[in-house]
This record gives sequence, C-alpha cells and structure tokens, in this order.
Amino acid sequence: MSATGLPPYDDANIFARILRGEIPCKRVHDDAHALAFHDINPQAPVHVLVIPKGRYVSVADFGAHATEAEVTGFWRAVAKVAKDLGLEAGGYRVLTNMGVDGGQEVPHFHVHIFGGRRIGRMVPRADG
Repeated sequence: MSATGLPPYDDANIFARILRGEIPCKRVHDDAHALAFHDINPQAPVHVLVIPKGRYVSVADFGAHATEAEVTGFWRAVAKVAKDLGLEAGGYRVLTNMGVDGGQEVPHFHVHIFGGRRIGRMVPRADG
C-alpha cells in the first residue's frame, strides 16, 4: 500500500489508531509532541518510528502547517530517542518517506530511526 503524502488526513490510518490507543505499540518515548515506538517489522537491530501527535499526512504537510512548537518538539523528540537508545556513538539514520515515489506507506508523517549496525548507502547510485 502506498500513500500520496497529500491531504486530506485519514483518521483510520494505523498511526492515528495507535495514537488513540486502539492498537498497542512498544513505546520508547511519549510527550506532548511525539510518540516513538519500535517498528513491528524492523529493518535494523534498532528500528523505531517517531510520529507527531498532530494530524499531518507527510513531511510536506507537517512543514507547511505545524506550529513552531510542534516542529521543535517533534525534532527534539527524534534526537532524544536516538540518544536514549544509545545510538549516538556508532551513528544512526533518520529517514522519512513522502508520497508514492518516496515509498510512503502510512498517510501520517513519521520518521524511522535505524541503528545498531552499519546501515550502508542511502540509495543506489543513479544510472548514467
């Protein structure tokens, strides 16, 4: 399943349901601006998702419509989660997907934090 990354927001998406407590998650962090939890299909030894508490479809939507407090609080939560998970010494990757071509699957803005091993290249080199 892919998402366009464009509004309107779908209140039935899995992350909205997690925020409402309808679906359980293994929480790592929870504050006024963000919720972080372990991915159920991890792609690295550490794979955590961080989602804002607001109704934002994508990074584009979040950047255009979130308040300064939401943006600051969200990104501080991302950094805190990585630090709390002990990822700073070895390094980690923060990734977000936007739209179909970007590989976005859930229509709620979120970032992935990957760590615990060498992650490798970000994307394959372009041909040509």
